[in-house]
Amino acid sequence: MAERVGFIGLGIMGRGMAANLLRAGFSLTVWNRTPERAESLGAAGAVVAANPAELAAASDIVITCVSDTPDVEAVILGSHGVIHGIRPGSLVIDMSTISPQATRAMAAALAERGVDMLDAPISGGSEGAAQGTLSIMVGGEAPVLQRAMPVLQAMGKRITHVGPHGAGQTVKLVNQVLVVGNCLAMCEALLLAQAGGVDLARTLEAVSGGAAGSWMLSQRGPQILARDWRPGFTVALQQKDLRLVLEAADQQGVPLPGTALIFQLYRTLEAKGLGGDGNHALVKALEALAGFEIEGTQPTV
Repeated sequence: MAERVGFIGLGIMGRGMAANLLRAGFSLTVWNRTPERAESLGAAGAVVAANPAELAAASDIVITCVSDTPDVEAVILGSHGVIHGIRPGSLVIDMSTISPQATRAMAAALAERGVDMLDAPISGGSEGAAQGTLSIMVGGEAPVLQRAMPVLQAMGKRITHVGPHGAGQTVKLVNQVLVVGNCLAMCEALLLAQAGGVDLARTLEAVSGGAAGSWMLSQRGPQILARDWRPGFTVALQQKDLRLVLEAADQQGVPLPGTALIFQLYRTLEAKGLGGDGNHALVKALEALAGFEIEGTQPTV
């Protein structure tokens, strides 16, 4: 008998992920704090639950994909949370990016009810969520992951078991250090190209296929040239992740000076009300320092 799946959190990532579960043929129940975001999935065949507890009661596997640690704690442990409706033998998969310590605490609370948990944060942007090509880094017990694989394979292409509870979240923080480092390098490089008077589109073409190439450069470089700030991942969510990174680094005594600098650059964008822009808008902070903008054509300076 196929597992019944519940999905909580239909934001920039969750909408595409839940839609892929429906397309894969899973019986799906959904819930979102803003009910309007569930309407299209309801029209496509999903059942819309009144709250997370009701969703859990109708599901064998519950997936959460929400913004921050307090949000996950609320939908799992809150007054109408998953823990109040879920049955022993069920599985919770948290695909948010949150604190590793909080993840371990929630896994312990669910275990007391006879419920397994995996932390399975994701990378790949809204494009990967929509296309079902996400990278998924999983913390938890290997036999539990085997049970979850059909569901995860409907949403992602690279699924890696990285260790016990909390390990998935730790590896996601590692991922985010690399993401923002790549983003800063891309933005600085394009700024230099603009000032140097070269054709930026041809510059991207020239460097993308060599050692300097990256997902960030190929996906977000053209957006910068087009002044297209639609988010695959927002500045605000990127900052939330970097706070988690810097908290973990502080707890472990690890110096991350580059990441700390990028956090401060993003803060200047938040101060300007740009938290809803895509994370590649980091270039706007550098443009403010440089006194000119990247135009995608010959520069005026």
